[in-house]
Amino acid sequence: MFKNLIVSKEGGIATVQLNRPQKKNSLNTEVRRELEAAFREIGEDSGVRAVIVTGGDEIFCAGADIGEIQEAKSAKASYQHAREFQTLFDQVEALPQPVVGAVSGYALGGGCELALACDFRIASETAKFGLPEIKIGAFPAGGGTQRLPRLIGAARAKEMIFFGDPIGANEALACGLVSKVVAKEKLLAEAKAFATKLAAQPRLALETAKKLINRGPEMDIGAALELEACGLGTLAGTHDLHEGTLAFLEKRKPNFTGT
Repeated sequence: MFKNLIVSKEGGIATVQLNRPQKKNSLNTEVRRELEAAFREIGEDSGVRAVIVTGGDEIFCAGADIGEIQEAKSAKASYQHAREFQTLFDQVEALPQPVVGAVSGYALGGGCELALACDFRIASETAKFGLPEIKIGAFPAGGGTQRLPRLIGAARAKEMIFFGDPIGANEALACGLVSKVVAKEKLLAEAKAFATKLAAQPRLALETAKKLINRGPEMDIGAALELEACGLGTLAGTHDLHEGTLAFLEKRKPNFTGT
């Protein structure tokens, strides 16, 4: 089905692997369209409880296809190019399932922005994160100037964006860009173990909590708290909430069904 992706599903976990090694997994139009289709299908599949995004053992993603950037010379074309990347990464962030980025090797430019759109990032010891667009007279316009400061703070984000130099896995861990650093050969297994724990959680509660966390910073505290209370109200009649509370009272493990 896909020319540039390897998509698999197992045990409630969907794995989306970039598979364009000859171009360092760079994101040309064809790859972006395939990713959009894959994420759309995954988002509509209630049997998928967690998602892993990876580029394999050697490189996560080298970013946008520079040839396409060179072609986008007009203001209108450059705007459209940025919006296409933003739309894709918004789609990743808005997936109802939690998304784990498993990053090995370089995650640069749009590749770094793809990782930023994930809910969690686990890195191999070889991982390097960077937004080098300043070096070609541009800046990260696929969400990098917005998501990175929210994740690691404005000053640290400015340093990465203004200088354009990549940082290694341990530095990414220290500044909060990634959750964990593991050996390269253990990366996918660690990501699957992490995703498996997420997949075992009650689906509707997880989905609602993710929406609230993503939307909250855009709202004033009063409106956000109202939305939070409404969110809990939507779970009141669900099997999982009833089962979870009953299991707690009966001192047993709950049997969540995602309903």
